Amino acid sequence: MDLQRLCGLLFVSALIVLLVCRPSSVTAGDIVHDDDSSPKKPGCENNFVLVKVQTWVDGVEANEFVGVGARFGTTIASKEKNAQQTRLILSDPRDCCSKPKKKLAGDVIMVDRGHCKFTTKANIAQAANASAVLIINNQKELYKMVCEPDETALDIHIPAVMLPHDAGSTLENMLMSNSLGKVLYTQLSNCRFSAVSVQLYSPKRPVVDIAEVFLWLMAVGTILCASFWSAWSAREAAIEHERLLKDAADEIPRAEIPRAKTPLGASAVDISTTSAVLFVVIASCFLVILYELMSSWFVELLVVLFCIGGVEGLQTCLVALLLRWFKRTGESYIKVPILGAVSHLTLAVSPFCITFSVLWAVYRNISFAWIGQDILGIALIITVLQIVRIPNLKVGTVLLSCAFLYDIFWVFVSKKLFHESVMIVVARGDKSGEDGIPMLLKIPRMFDPWGGFSIIGFGDILLPGLLVAFSLRYDWLANKSLRAGYFLWAMIAYGLGLLITYVALNLMDGHGQPALLYIVPFTLGTLLTLGKKRGDLQILWSRGEPERPCPHIELGGSQEVNESK
Repeated sequence: MDLQRLCGLLFVSALIVLLVCRPSSVTAGDIVHDDDSSPKKPGCENNFVLVKVQTWVDGVEANEFVGVGARFGTTIASKEKNAQQTRLILSDPRDCCSKPKKKLAGDVIMVDRGHCKFTTKANIAQAANASAVLIINNQKELYKMVCEPDETALDIHIPAVMLPHDAGSTLENMLMSNSLGKVLYTQLSNCRFSAVSVQLYSPKRPVVDIAEVFLWLMAVGTILCASFWSAWSAREAAIEHERLLKDAADEIPRAEIPRAKTPLGASAVDISTTSAVLFVVIASCFLVILYELMSSWFVELLVVLFCIGGVEGLQTCLVALLLRWFKRTGESYIKVPILGAVSHLTLAVSPFCITFSVLWAVYRNISFAWIGQDILGIALIITVLQIVRIPNLKVGTVLLSCAFLYDIFWVFVSKKLFHESVMIVVARGDKSGEDGIPMLLKIPRMFDPWGGFSIIGFGDILLPGLLVAFSLRYDWLANKSLRAGYFLWAMIAYGLGLLITYVALNLMDGHGQPALLYIVPFTLGTLLTLGKKRGDLQILWSRGEPERPCPHIELGGSQEVNESK
């Protein structure tokens, strides 16, 4: 088995891993894990918002923390210039479940989560003349503070914000160690003269961030490049096949002439209807395994798998590009143990690809490591789309329909079974201590005050990309013009479907959306409708390639082979 065939089969298996990532956006809001959708009622009808908590120690700007505002209380200023800088003190008692020992003077009071209701803490703090209450959670995560079902008459006029446990520990250390507070804390039980002050405000996100535009262009461009490469390979193989027919027309029966391999020796792997169904079933099983075993070591294992695939993808793309200038090197081979015959050009490119992948893995947590991840990911996707193919529209319909249901189930329905969205939890890397899994393309949000990344899973590019690449192969082999063919409309449909995904994402306030929920109806529906309207549906559905009754082929005007009797 040659190197390309081995890698092709590896990629088919790797697709199962690539399907697990579906959210199209990750922001600071994803630290809020409890999606409590309790109904709004008078006095408890605020929208949940993220809140910046900027701190100062003795007038010097210090740490900034992120919390989440409660359903009750007054709204928090959205602009920093409108937010007041207010002194912070510790509550006494710490849980603020009973009246403080001394009245406050418009201070922000910091309390532990404790065992009483959130609204009870806010009411007690308000009665003690606090201007706001910071509730420190007993875990690293944040939870949305709501009202109890039996609470009907609420009159809370101060804002309430929850902070994670590590932020509370840092704030307490700041209160106890600052120059003035350190002395007074040992003398006064309520730490009244603390030199720590805070400012609470909740800046609004932009409706559209430029990162989403670049991510859209990246996804569309990746499918565009992969489709042209796949169609070019199919065209070259068809031309070579017709040449064989011409040379051996009188000697060898037509049925006995083998199909030519695609360029670079990479045999295409066609997906069958059965494998399309099993593909999604196995992917679901693998997703559950990821969910149950998610930990730091498991993420490290996924990083290794991603690096292996990234090396092969980058290597294949670079060899294809360099082959134009180093054709002789690319066509001379050396036998390598296990891998078989490998070209000298591949051997020359491999060290660079391996080094690039290893450097990304080592430094993947630095601020600009997303660039390396995107390069490896795009190269891997293009290579997979060049090797893995759907032979006809029937297989494409089965594959995308199953993936469509897969997306909906594991993003939305799984909440009822697992009490959280399995796919979003896995993609976000919860319980692993890592910043999500690597099987995605991402770009940092440039104008979002909350930071984070806009992301898209490989599966949201790969699966529709298989259908788009199929449409271009058909157009080229059928010698159809751009407008009369199917590729242009498939690309437009994919772009619109992805655009609608981002619109839905913004309407859902940044919560992860299954992109295939919008992309599949656009792309698959477009091809089915056009095929039926033009009378090509039967050929697209079953054969997947145009009928050529005689051994004659004209492919895009680039080459023509005729056989004369």
